[in-house]
Amino acid sequence: MKQADVCVIGAGPGGYVAAIKAAQLGKKVIIVERDKWGGVCLNVGCIPSKALITAAHFYDQLQHADEMGFNVGKTTIDFKKMQVWKSGVVNKLTSGVVQLLKANGCETISGEAQFVSPTDLEVKSSNGGGVERIKATNFIIATGSRPVQIPGFEYDGKTVFNSTDALEQSSLPKRLAVIGGGYIGLEIGSFYQKFGVEVTVIEATKGLLTGVTDPDCAQVIFRKLKKAGVNFLFNAKAVGYKKAGSDLNVIVSVEGKEQKIPCDKILVTVGRKPNSDQLNLQKAGVKIDPKGFIEVNKQLKTNVPHIYAIGDVAGQPMLAHKGMREGIIAAEVIAGKNLVMDVKTIPAVIFTDPEIASAGMMVEEAQSKGFDVGVGQFPYVANGRALTMNSGEGFVKMVVDKKTNVVLGVHIVGAEASQLISEAALAIEMGATAEDIASTIHPHPTLPEMMMEAAEAAFGPPIHIFTRVNRDHATRLPTKSP
Repeated sequence: MKQADVCVIGAGPGGYVAAIKAAQLGKKVIIVERDKWGGVCLNVGCIPSKALITAAHFYDQLQHADEMGFNVGKTTIDFKKMQVWKSGVVNKLTSGVVQLLKANGCETISGEAQFVSPTDLEVKSSNGGGVERIKATNFIIATGSRPVQIPGFEYDGKTVFNSTDALEQSSLPKRLAVIGGGYIGLEIGSFYQKFGVEVTVIEATKGLLTGVTDPDCAQVIFRKLKKAGVNFLFNAKAVGYKKAGSDLNVIVSVEGKEQKIPCDKILVTVGRKPNSDQLNLQKAGVKIDPKGFIEVNKQLKTNVPHIYAIGDVAGQPMLAHKGMREGIIAAEVIAGKNLVMDVKTIPAVIFTDPEIASAGMMVEEAQSKGFDVGVGQFPYVANGRALTMNSGEGFVKMVVDKKTNVVLGVHIVGAEASQLISEAALAIEMGATAEDIASTIHPHPTLPEMMMEAAEAAFGPPIHIFTRVNRDHATRLPTKSP
């Protein structure tokens, strides 16, 4: 029998952060991981996908290098070598996680954990070491999520991929059918398209990223992907597939009519489900909601006060940085601090080309909450740094409360949007006004100047685009850029 003050189940971004913080606060910590240290994000999600997206973006830039005066000749792709490079990036990070845990005094156990009582776990060793029992004063469940399967498209890793499979292929298909026009499907589909794969996106709703991001941002992505040759089917339901020799045909129902989409491989990205069904939670008495998420309060406590849940398994949004923050809160509450998960915004990034980044409320959401909404928008094409980067697509949109000028939301589509959104998140968290941002001197020439200019456009005429502004500054419509 092993004993601990805190036992963390799952070593993904939320779990390992929680374990380290609890150890730093003087607690004896055991952390259990059944598969890969670092979890989905580091091993088969955020990091490997961004590595391949970066490689695809670099390859795409090479194809257009002649615009800047470079004659680079024909560039070929060694996808196997690229996968070796990607794996090297992943391995550096995952090995670093284990080292950090041990350096902070956490005991690490590899195995499958299940509750046998509210205070006890059994862990079946991953390396044939039998079963260990752990008794802990507190538990933090951080078991993450897994891809959702749909009938008729069971994953086999060869013909039908989930996101993990798609990131581990040793060769590129000629044609890829992507079922699901959400952010995972678009990110993966985009980098395959840049490598010359013919991509078709099959989406059940009427548009891309519906309800996920600002619709104007989504339109920029749609137009660019369509121009690049990606095919789209909307209001379409994938009902199955058939093999035709060496080819596949995805059967799609669009407004009651069947269509066949020829392809070589099928990628299914229709969402993720929480891993709450693999812990024998009934033995611990922990409640889950109808969607499988573990119910928690603002201190991340479940209905069993000494058992906490964080990350994907504890509810939306399923984002690594949300899980990390929750892990810190849970550890500090266990250590006796009176803290709650109280944030105004959790920023989100979609790594398409161009990137989309959002923090705070969209226009429709703010209006539905009773705000008198004002909008300031500034285009990339009017920013000097963006043009020197050959990246004139996109805009920064700032949503403000007209009565107070407080920033309610910021939505960016364009190059390096992921690098720009943190300023917006800070502004929203601290209750900054558009004037606060506009009055802050931003260095020139840089992309963050667009945040300043969008803020100016939200409460008065900006300098670097001409706008028609009515007398009370309630309406600002860009007419042209210099």
